[in-house]
Amino acid sequence: MTIDPLITALIPHRPPFLWIDRIISYEDGIMVTEKAIPADLDIFKGHYPEYPILPGVILCEALFQTGALLIARMLQDEPETKHAIPVLTRIGGARFKRPVGPGSIIQMQVNLKEKVAGAWFLKGILRVKEKIAVQVDFSCTMTSALQP
Repeated sequence: MTIDPLITALIPHRPPFLWIDRIISYEDGIMVTEKAIPADLDIFKGHYPEYPILPGVILCEALFQTGALLIARMLQDEPETKHAIPVLTRIGGARFKRPVGPGSIIQMQVNLKEKVAGAWFLKGILRVKEKIAVQVDFSCTMTSALQP
């Protein structure tokens, strides 16, 4: 699957650590994205080789990237935030309900729950085969630049 160019225009993530292939839908405060998980992904060689599953931290990262994309899209037309980057500041209440294996297609939905001052509070739900695999609450703030 090819990557939607809008994704790389809005967030700084790039392969091999970009966990979104395409935007399915966007409306103010809600973003839905999708990622096809390659069956030959190197991570499966070492993460339970006899029963390969995508690590929960990677599934959460897909949700966090979707949240960053949602925020960036919401701020896209505001010139003062043109070079701002959403960064993760808090994770809470992560729940893992089912595994995700090689060849799966995951769908991420992130909803903006609240924006307080410079903090964005979000809820993410990741589905595989239309069933919830992960739920997590998280928050982000904006930074003007990341320094090495």
